[in-house]
Amino acid sequence: MSKFNFETQLNEPQLKAVRAIEGPVLIIAGAGSGKTRVITYRIAHMLENGIPQSAILALTFTNKAAREMETRVKGLTGKKLQNLTVSTFHSFGHKIIRDECELLGYRKNFSVYDETDKISLIKECLRECRMYSAKVDLYALSQYFSKIKTGLAQWTESADMKPVYEEYNQALKIYNAVDFDDLLTIPLELFDKNDDIAEKYRQKYRYIMVDEFQDTSIIQYRLMKHLTNGEESNVCVVGDDDQSIYSWRGANYENILLFENDFPGRIEIKLEQNYRSTSTILDAANGVISHNKGRKKKNLWTGKEGGKPVELFYPENETAEAFFIAGQIRRLMITEDYKYHDFGVLTRTNSLARNIEESFLADNIPYRVSGGTSFFQRKEIKDIISYLRIIANPSDDVSLLRIINTPRRGIGKTTIAALSGIARKNHSSIWDALSQLNYARSHGQQGLFQDQKAATELEEFSTMIENFRALMLEKQPQDGKPWTLSRCVRMLVDNIDYWSYLVIEHGKDEKKARWKYGNIEYFIRMIENWESDPDNLDGGLYPWLNRISLITRDDGDDDNEGKVNLTTIHAAKGLEFPVVFIAGAEKGLIPHERSIGEQEENEEAGNVEEERRLFYVAITRAREKLYITSCQKRRRLQNTTECSPSPFLDEIPGELVKYHEKEKDTAVDEEQADKYMAQVKALLG
Repeated sequence: MSKFNFETQLNEPQLKAVRAIEGPVLIIAGAGSGKTRVITYRIAHMLENGIPQSAILALTFTNKAAREMETRVKGLTGKKLQNLTVSTFHSFGHKIIRDECELLGYRKNFSVYDETDKISLIKECLRECRMYSAKVDLYALSQYFSKIKTGLAQWTESADMKPVYEEYNQALKIYNAVDFDDLLTIPLELFDKNDDIAEKYRQKYRYIMVDEFQDTSIIQYRLMKHLTNGEESNVCVVGDDDQSIYSWRGANYENILLFENDFPGRIEIKLEQNYRSTSTILDAANGVISHNKGRKKKNLWTGKEGGKPVELFYPENETAEAFFIAGQIRRLMITEDYKYHDFGVLTRTNSLARNIEESFLADNIPYRVSGGTSFFQRKEIKDIISYLRIIANPSDDVSLLRIINTPRRGIGKTTIAALSGIARKNHSSIWDALSQLNYARSHGQQGLFQDQKAATELEEFSTMIENFRALMLEKQPQDGKPWTLSRCVRMLVDNIDYWSYLVIEHGKDEKKARWKYGNIEYFIRMIENWESDPDNLDGGLYPWLNRISLITRDDGDDDNEGKVNLTTIHAAKGLEFPVVFIAGAEKGLIPHERSIGEQEENEEAGNVEEERRLFYVAITRAREKLYITSCQKRRRLQNTTECSPSPFLDEIPGELVKYHEKEKDTAVDEEQADKYMAQVKALLG
């Protein structure tokens, strides 16, 4: 008997999905149909029925979704869940590489390169191959390498870059690093070539669940299939083909069809009751998505009958659009008691958000932007933090490998490979291997290392680190002034001559070099502000690094309270808001011009259908109110162009739409004015 009462908490299809824990199961979960609730109740039901935590593997799309899932299961069961595996595919791949690292030729503390690290290494490899040029689009090359690695592209074009690609992968191995794609491709190759290892994981994880199944790639599908035993498998996948919007990064909504073919004896359950939106919003979404062909039929319905009509507004330009959105937010907060975090403003691309940001800033509307690069993830900031981490802990191999040749000091991959070999042989850190080399040289022993120029560079590097260790950890007065960490960091930046490094890296683009150096100046000012805080009792290096670790870890978490959410539609997937604005609903943006071109070339192309799914996702983020704006003109680069409304707007049933007229009188009554003044006073404290 279950210790928690889920029977009264779920509708009939949800109950069926929760109870179906044996054999293959396909759950088609429409937008807002309580998918996460079903998954968490299903895991809790397994645990209550005696299935060990360690036998369950739940895979989802984002770290946020994994955390939410685990938190909900803990709340339902009251258990700590130390042995339950709830993670993203990439985190699971990371675990496999870590567990099998010796077989794969990695050390335990291998690092995962993000996009910034990856582009930096590609640039280095281009130089090694004598192919570097300022004309090379490093980001585009990084994306191409990713497609090659994941099988989405072949060497039919840009074949001249194949040596660079091979150099890049060799360098990753030397640096004891993997990139994001490796987290999937390495485990898949391991399972393909070693069925005994795949069988080990099959025996361990006997109950598998995959969330957001429509967003999985072919590689992720193959990885999942390695963990199953055909029709005997206890595997459950949950998805909605109408919400598949990530084909550009390898997602394949046809994995649902693959699952149906590979598991013909599956149980299939449809969740069609929407708990999120009013019937008006849901009918608008259904009207749009019904124009897609080849989709699995579903009849989404809601108990929230009626609701406000979808409001369309055709502003003159992007400035008027931004002014309208900010004005509506202010008005709704006064007249209907909404909070800032009740609003979601969705755009097709990040670039469309700039004018909206400016309008929010002008009106003192607090907001957060999703999808931007964290300050602490910028390469120049990561470089300086890595220096500080090495000064605090020289055994940090990941940080050491990042900065041992940054700025360039003649320490190449051959030298690093030799150091790594010494470290591996002695089961030590790379710093210990470096110290051993320096000790041998100081005693006239040259045999450990043949390249004397590189050995000299290594010795100078280690001496510099040791000097700054003494400076930063002993806290001696500097130039007759009291010791401060910020002054030490500034001395470090000057000592390594990071400014010259930026100038060389960016060639003639001194503006970009100055912008990056300005980020470092801002970083130092952050330390100064922290040091001057009267509540800060220890302004040393270790407390600062601990603080950085917390900031970096928490950066991007859901600090949404009291802020409008300004996000791309892709980044809004999985979110919901009482009030949603979809900005820029114009032909060429929604659907995007690239998909329109491809559709004209090939009537069977699926890109316009994916754009329609994206618009459907945007609509279904709204719970109570939905506003859509479509500019008559929009400035692009240096030109202003005439705009046409998105053709998807015509697919919303006309009776659900209200056309917004520009208000002639924005006056409010006395009660509303009192509310507004109360809000202003609250903001001002």
